[in-house]
Amino acid sequence: MKRPSQSWIADGVVGGVLAGLVVAVWFLVVDSLAGRPFYTPTALASALMRQAVGSPTLRLVAAYTVVHFGVFALLGTAMAGAIAALRTPPRLLLGVLFGLVAQEVAFYAGLALSDASRVAIVPWPHVVAANVLSGFVLMNYLHRAARDQHPFGWTALRGHPLLTQGLVTGLIGAGVVALWFLALDVAAGHPLRTPAGLGAALLFGASNATAVEINLGLVAAYTVFHVVAFFLAGVLFVAIAEQIERTPGLILLATMAMIVLDAVVVTALALGAQWVLGTLGVWSVLVANVLALSAMGWFVWATHPLLRRKLREPVEMRV
Repeated sequence: MKRPSQSWIADGVVGGVLAGLVVAVWFLVVDSLAGRPFYTPTALASALMRQAVGSPTLRLVAAYTVVHFGVFALLGTAMAGAIAALRTPPRLLLGVLFGLVAQEVAFYAGLALSDASRVAIVPWPHVVAANVLSGFVLMNYLHRAARDQHPFGWTALRGHPLLTQGLVTGLIGAGVVALWFLALDVAAGHPLRTPAGLGAALLFGASNATAVEINLGLVAAYTVFHVVAFFLAGVLFVAIAEQIERTPGLILLATMAMIVLDAVVVTALALGAQWVLGTLGVWSVLVANVLALSAMGWFVWATHPLLRRKLREPVEMRV
């Protein structure tokens, strides 16, 4: 049965406002951890008004807040209308698309139309993370508002073994790396220095060790980024394993892909946080990656009996 337009419009507005609230709270926490509360709305409001960034004022923060929630209400209404027109249930994947496409386009289009050269651009990891999280909140609200009976969230995830196994595999890898660097930091007399340094460099743009202040908030922020990255790696790892189950001859190609992936991680770290890599030492990063791959490989090996059987069979190579 088709829902009245007034219903999905109201749901879209409310869901959009909730999504906007998630983004606002995210950046309030980020700004507070950096010791400059309300910097982000002040900077973005200054960009929209084409003026230099100054100290936060009630006028600037309030003005940007109105624009912020107005844009999110429109985006939420558009998303609710698209779901109603396509007659598809709200899904987490649509939340990802909402965060990575609709919000990213709106955000960077707004910066492009304003005098963005006068404002320090908000670090992209924060933009992506906040937008995706807000997309999840929007979809969750639309799912509840529509009283949809389709599985959603973790229930829907259980219907996709690849994602579930990828999540567990990624958590194992993330835990191994975290314990490795915790041990190194404790041995050096600086507990939690590594996650704090990486968080400061990748999320806040710190350029040297003196700019890093170790605190639980910064460590927690990087931990979220760390776990999400390993979740994606875990999904890729399990997908490769299942492909090898079907085609054992791809084992060599898969091994090369893992080596290349490891090199990409080190390169990305060198480009995004070169001074942190120098502090840690390349060897410690390589050892951490080897330990993570070994632990993830052990889990996949233990939970995929078909993979064990296929790899014990002689591999036929055709030229």
